[in-house]
Amino acid sequence: MYFVYILECKDGTVYTGITTDLKRRLAEHDSGQGGHYTRARGVKRLIYSEKQANRSSASKREIEIKKLSREKKLALAGK
Repeated sequence: MYFVYILECKDGTVYTGITTDLKRRLAEHDSGQGGHYTRARGVKRLIYSEKQANRSSASKREIEIKKLSREKKLALAGK
């Protein structure tokens, strides 16, 4: 099981990623051990996540989401 997730960063930008363990990955982002993007900007909160059956489908979905505009990402998250 994989998760595709969107984080809102402290500077108002959004970050999209995938993981097998959402709770662990969020803790890594919060502690500054996540990717360079979130280390530089800080994480405000998780705004969206969805389950995917495998890495392939999660990666494909991550790419789809990353191609969306900021407004559409926020709409996906219900913002």
